[in-house]
Amino acid sequence: MWVDSHCHLDFPELAADRAGLIARAQAVGLQSMVTISTRVRRFDQILPIAADNPGIWCSVGTHPHNAHEELDVTVADLVRLSAHPKVVAIGEAGLDYHYDKSPRDAQEQGFLTHIAAARETGLPLVIHARDADDRTAAILTEEMGKGAFKAVLHCFTASEALAITGIELGLYVSFSGIATYRSAQNLRDIAARLPADRILIETDAPYLAPGKFRGKTNEPSFVVETGKAIAEARGVSPEEMARQTTDNFYRLFAKADRAQVLAAD
Repeated sequence: MWVDSHCHLDFPELAADRAGLIARAQAVGLQSMVTISTRVRRFDQILPIAADNPGIWCSVGTHPHNAHEELDVTVADLVRLSAHPKVVAIGEAGLDYHYDKSPRDAQEQGFLTHIAAARETGLPLVIHARDADDRTAAILTEEMGKGAFKAVLHCFTASEALAITGIELGLYVSFSGIATYRSAQNLRDIAARLPADRILIETDAPYLAPGKFRGKTNEPSFVVETGKAIAEARGVSPEEMARQTTDNFYRLFAKADRAQVLAAD
């Protein structure tokens, strides 16, 4: 059984055929997926998706692109909203110095707010980090020193140095369809060297479809292709990769009730 640890089922590209993509995901053995929040003010559009489907969970948080729009979102707000049984993570939040759609000080303020919420709730923080390796590593190291929290570096495309820092801090590293691209041998090499119990896979759907489906709208069922690519890089079978990443998923997203999902099948 596979899992998609990060997708955006509320985005228009997926909303129109949500029932179909859920059925296709189930057909390839996808057990769970997490639909990720990008704006707290749109949380009421995400929560029903998770609430209505046993194998779907969600997060609550503000993407760094939107950090300047939600600087008034407090730790208390995130803690309160995350109390719902279907909310299994905080975020995504972090730093994006590639697009810089939000001022960097706003991104950093939002990142710190989300770290505090993750620490208080015990839920994992979903971290977005793009072209901001050094600052991301510095913030994570400093904040971890103030009190431990769980987190995952999602859609990992950064340096091996950031991956190692994350692992040393107790974080997980998640790979998307980018890892299937011919040009991404460096990512596969990093994936091959990381501890088996710290690896996750995701789609980040509707974006970043794996090479086999490149140019199409990405969807959760395509996560299998990423799993196969990481399995090949690590020299294990797809079945072993499915088992390991699924176990890792439920260890990190501990609030997601695996027994509930199995009972609903």
